[in-house]
Amino acid sequence: MSEAKHPEQFEHPLRHVAIIMDGNSRWARARGLNGVAGHRAGVERVRDVLDSCHRHDIRIVTLFAFSSENWQRPTDEVQGLMALFASYLRKERNDLVRRGVSLRVIGDRRRFSPRLCRLIDRVEEATAGGALRLNLAVDYGGRWDIAQAARQLARQAGGGLLDPEDIDEAAVERHLCLAEVAPPDLCIRTAGELRLSNFLLWQLAYSELYFADYFWPDFDGACFDAAVAEYQRRQRRFGRAGAVVQEASRCSDSA
Repeated sequence: MSEAKHPEQFEHPLRHVAIIMDGNSRWARARGLNGVAGHRAGVERVRDVLDSCHRHDIRIVTLFAFSSENWQRPTDEVQGLMALFASYLRKERNDLVRRGVSLRVIGDRRRFSPRLCRLIDRVEEATAGGALRLNLAVDYGGRWDIAQAARQLARQAGGGLLDPEDIDEAAVERHLCLAEVAPPDLCIRTAGELRLSNFLLWQLAYSELYFADYFWPDFDGACFDAAVAEYQRRQRRFGRAGAVVQEASRCSDSA
């Protein structure tokens, strides 16, 4: 029996995983519970994900926790989600530090209360420097992310600090929420839905996509392992023809 490969032995090591945590409300309804109860159960799976990332030597995980469109949900559900988010930050702060997890919240914070914004800042500061980066996308949308980058570039151009002719893909990327980290290698979506739902639209351009039938509260470590195993079977082309990728791989192996 052949030995399992270390992540560094793969042509495209898995370093950044993005997850659309879908199906919390449906999981709850199937059990006669309210929607917030499903989200509360889903929080428990975050711990499993962090454990799995440590096992697979994954350096970055980005979780879609609350989209820009989620504000349209019933008021009591939105309030419950915001309360759950604040509770997670307070309760998990010390555990994140212990696990060596560096938390960053990405998204538009303008609709958050000042108290919640201060709490986010404190937890981000307390966990800074952790080896595993956890990005929580809250009040986030991929279109919003691109639009806010464009606004920043427009202000620079309008102020004479940037020639519009110098605005290229690299310039846009420098102003996106995840500008300082590599794009996700793998994006996982749970609950059987086959769409991105406005999540990391720019960053997922060449990511591998994996769709799982399980609701998020049922997506445990074994499910995560299955997604990783599937990723490792994929051939990543980045726009190149398959034969070119295979030849590049052979050249790399013989070097």
